[in-house]
Formats: sequence, C-alpha cells, structure tokens
Amino acid sequence: MPTAKRDYYEVLEISKSASVDEVKKAYRQAALKHHPDKNSGDKDAEHKFKEAAEAYEVLSDPEKRARYDQYGHEGLRGTTMHDYSHMDVSSIEDLFSAFFGGSPFGQQRQRGGGGPRVTRGYDLETQVQITLQDVAKGCEREVDFTRQDVCEACGGSGAKPGTKRVACRTCGGRGQVAQRGFGGMFQMVTTCPHCMGQGSTVETPCATCDGSGRHPKKRTVAVKIPAGVHDGQAVRVRGEGEPGENGGPHGDLHAYVRVKGHEFFARDENHLVMQLPVSFAQAALGADVEVPTLFGKSHLRVPPGTQHGDVLMLKGLGLPDLRSGQQGHELVQIVLEVPKKLAKKQEELLRQYAETEEFHVLPARKSFFDKLKSYVTRSGADEETE
Repeated sequence: MPTAKRDYYEVLEISKSASVDEVKKAYRQAALKHHPDKNSGDKDAEHKFKEAAEAYEVLSDPEKRARYDQYGHEGLRGTTMHDYSHMDVSSIEDLFSAFFGGSPFGQQRQRGGGGPRVTRGYDLETQVQITLQDVAKGCEREVDFTRQDVCEACGGSGAKPGTKRVACRTCGGRGQVAQRGFGGMFQMVTTCPHCMGQGSTVETPCATCDGSGRHPKKRTVAVKIPAGVHDGQAVRVRGEGEPGENGGPHGDLHAYVRVKGHEFFARDENHLVMQLPVSFAQAALGADVEVPTLFGKSHLRVPPGTQHGDVLMLKGLGLPDLRSGQQGHELVQIVLEVPKKLAKKQEELLRQYAETEEFHVLPARKSFFDKLKSYVTRSGADEETE
C-alpha cells in the first residue's frame, strides 16, 4: 500500500501564504541539502530529495496548489503529475536544471562521455476505477491521459520544419560549462544555462510546439489490473510516461486503482464481510438461506440457536491474495430482525411461547392511554397514603 504523504508546505518548511519565489527558494535549499551526491547511500535523503521535487511541482503550479489547499492530496488525483517516487535521481536533476538554469552537483549523464545528455522521460500518474467483482477476477481497463509527447511537426527538434538546430554558442555544443570557484581552486561542471544541456539551440522555432519539441497529446492505453489489488495501489504501465531527451527512454505511467463501494460487501484484507438479516424463528430453529456472493448466489446453513452478531463463514468466496493467489472467505454476520407488525395468529403463538418461558410481556390490547390512566390513578393513591 502507498505510504502516507507529508504535507507539502511542511516538506519545504514554508507557510501556506508563501509566494512563488519563496516556494522556489525553499525547494532549491531542500534539493541542495538532500541531494544524493552529497548524501551517498542515504535512502532517507534520496526520499526527501524526491519529496521536495514533488512538493515544488504542486506548490509552484497555481491550479494544482489551489486544489491541494482545498482538498489535500486527494484533490490531486486525476491530475497529470510526475511520479517522483519511481523517478531516478538523474531525471529529477534534469527538472532541477530546468528550474534553476544548471545543476550545482557536477556532471550529469551523457552519451559517450560528451555532448548532449541522454535522460529518461518523466513518469506520470493517473487513476482507474474498478469494482469488487473486478478485484475478484482481475480485469483490463482503458485509461485516457495527456502527456507531453514528441512534436510530430518538427520531430522533437523544436526547429521549424525545413530548418535545423544550431550548436549552442555558450557551451560549443557540449551541453555543459565549466566554472571555477573558491578562488580558482576548484572547477565545477554544470549544465549549460543557455541550451539547458542539449548542446544546441533553435533559431527559428516550430510554430506547433513553440520550439520546445514537445506537444500535448491524448493517449488511451489498456491497463491490466491483477486480481486481489487493493484500493490505492498502483499498476505500472512501462514506457507510457513522457519521452526522454536526446533519444532517452520513455518514463512509465502509474495507474492508481480506486475500488468502488459495494451494496452488500465491505472488504477486510482478503475477506468479504456482509450482514444477513434473519428472523427469530430462523435463528432459533435453524435455516438454509440464500446469500449473495461475488460469484453468484450461495446457500448458507444457519444453525439452531444462532445469536445476534454471530459470524458464519463461506470458505473460499472472498478475494484472492495479490501475491499468493490464496482465496479469502466471505464472512456473514447475523442480524436478528424483529418484525414491527405481527399477524393475529403470529401474536397468539408468540404469547403462548412467552408463557412457556415465564417472561413478562406487554398486554395485548392495553393502549398507551389506558396505561397512562392507570399510572395516574396509582400515583394519586400513593400521595393520599403519604
């Protein structure tokens, strides 16, 4: 199951009234502090680095921030977001460079040790709704989403069709620049702030993508959902995220499963729980009753003397375990149903039964007002006695 997410404002250590510039500054500080290059082998630091990137994406976007402020993390379900928990650090580094015009952490991945860097595309998130019947058997669902895909007009170059990109004048086509710091004692290699590491720039931009090489594209993909999946779990569709840079592979799509409520059943791990109303006679004498299951109807034996709240079991009629495939059970809780109105014959028989138990029951025909009159009379007599 997914772990609980921390509040984004808490992650960046800012107030809810923070400006966009304050959000950006806080993100940069968090990224510098928790970057894996400075915390080698520290999984907690890597998690916080990714957590900060996710917080920045939401709080720097006015629309996402408004939804988050109103509804919390649930308000972001269904929006297109990068899935930082599954993103490698180098991909987040590219995002960092795009925000701040270069990375302070040294060389990034390159093709053949020089030239434009090759990066994996960003992961995306979406959600898919299924039923308990789908959980029981597994299913396949189509999901629609939009991703920033390679522009078909320019083939992803960003240059107007018929023209080409030119070598970046700042870095000479290398995609990186060297800077000296600490009095010239050290050299620091960073992403070129002019071409963002691509090694080339566009002189005449493509009109379709405005020179970005990317264009929003609607996609429909089939997601295979395994039997036994739980609400909130994600199914990964490899290669359906955004395309990488300079021939890098696509990221993945993570489809988060939402399981609709059921009119009869509640889920308890791999078991299904339902309540079954039974009459006094059925509970006392025993009965064979018909109950619903996710696989059709089934017969349940209610043994004589069954009490209100007792739980009976239908073995193997629950949900399969996601990993082992072992089937859970259907648990039927007995609810004793007392009739609100009895036929004359039923009342007579029930009174006869009550007499055998020597239980006190209300008179058959004494109305409320008769009882009230009797009570007042008794109360008056008590006062005279005093």
